[in-house]
Amino acid sequence: MTVMNEQAAEQLPDDVDALKALLLQKQQRIRLLEEQILLMRDKHFTSGSEQASNQLGFFDEAEAEADAEPPEAPATTSPATTPKKPAGRQQLPADLPRVRREHDLPEAEKICTCGCQMREIGEETSEQLDIVPAKIQVIQHARKKYACKACESGVKIAPLPAQPIPRSNASPSLLAQITVAKYQDALPLARQEKIFHRIGVDLPRNTLASWIIRCSQLVQPLLNLLEDRLRDGPIIQCDETPVQVLKEPDKPPESQSYMWVRLGGLPDEPVVLYDYHASRSGEVAGTLLSGFNGYLQTDDYAGYHAVGAEKGITHLGCWAHARRKFIEAQKVANGNKNKKSKDKNKQKQLGKADIALNYIGHLYGIERRGKGLSPEERYQLRQAKSLPVLDKLRSWLDKEQPKALPKTALGKALSYLQKNWEKLCVYVEDGRLNIDNNDAENAIRPFVIGRKNWLFSDTPKGAKASAALYSLIETAKANDLEPYDYLQRVYAELP
Repeated sequence: MTVMNEQAAEQLPDDVDALKALLLQKQQRIRLLEEQILLMRDKHFTSGSEQASNQLGFFDEAEAEADAEPPEAPATTSPATTPKKPAGRQQLPADLPRVRREHDLPEAEKICTCGCQMREIGEETSEQLDIVPAKIQVIQHARKKYACKACESGVKIAPLPAQPIPRSNASPSLLAQITVAKYQDALPLARQEKIFHRIGVDLPRNTLASWIIRCSQLVQPLLNLLEDRLRDGPIIQCDETPVQVLKEPDKPPESQSYMWVRLGGLPDEPVVLYDYHASRSGEVAGTLLSGFNGYLQTDDYAGYHAVGAEKGITHLGCWAHARRKFIEAQKVANGNKNKKSKDKNKQKQLGKADIALNYIGHLYGIERRGKGLSPEERYQLRQAKSLPVLDKLRSWLDKEQPKALPKTALGKALSYLQKNWEKLCVYVEDGRLNIDNNDAENAIRPFVIGRKNWLFSDTPKGAKASAALYSLIETAKANDLEPYDYLQRVYAELP
């Protein structure tokens, strides 16, 4: 032990300034490691909800406070209370069919104690929710045949209606059920196989997988039309998420491929399109957005930078991503508050993430006020209310960024804000634009939930089929259509 200490001492510089610099470097290194431990612990043990992690409630401020001046120091505002549902059992939906079951007294009990016959004076009703299990039936197609007995020249037979999968025994309703079960309810085909087996029907998962791929090929003309409609609107939002494909050519099974999502179209006719690609390169983004002119909203992933800089495209940033950076810095700061540190400079840094989150919270409060307004009215609101908040945040950023260590959580948050500032401010220029890219993230969330259940795709063909059918289901949901009813009609009428 003494030998090791002597060796360590020999490596220390004799110059006092050099020694101080080395000590400062070690302290910064320790601080960075502490931040990483705090963030890893937070991700492991706490909820991923941004709102839950916001201890000061800056994102839940009442809409009326959107007009207030953002404070220059952390405020202790209390979260706005969520309206509570009425107490007691909620009434069952009126559009559900009712099955009346009458309950009467035995005849002997209809005699009063005085000996008279009691008369009915009314009734008391209560309701109970019931369910009828899935009913499987077989549709028999009886095609009439005709022949001429005189000349016996030939036989005529009524044609079979066009089917979604020719020479298959799957009806449009069954195919719609299988599709919705997998891509909306996140039921893998293996589980569906077991469900069918329990009700006496043998449908192997390889048969189900084949039907899924055939359905995706059937709807391709519809997807082509949706691709055109996607570009009819002024804005496209993009996001992407990893997916594992076991049999991707020239790639090991454990490698990552990607599912991309684009959200666009006209305001009253939104379109959500998924696309599978083996890579996350900027070339994919360029292909997916080829020929588009308008606003492109994404996170700060570098793959979008080239296409975002093309002529005819205005690139928007995402305030939700900027906010998350400061939430991480806030978590680190709050974790450090629990330690008895005597470093006054360190203590001064603890409230800076809170100040940034307060400014951003005011921007979101203004957006809540703008819901329901026309694009022109929302533009006027942002010019009057959002721009002053952005100006103050910009001044604060210019003052604080040079002071922060670049590799700390706060330094990274400030650098993100500085790097993306111009893109983050574009949304105030047009009332049709969104403050963040959350709509695209919400559109890709069903895929992420499904991926947790079925884990991977076997082949690229299966991944592309998933992209096609996710596109139809999410576009239906975005247009307030019930996915099962929509797909049933598509599978029946498209052939």
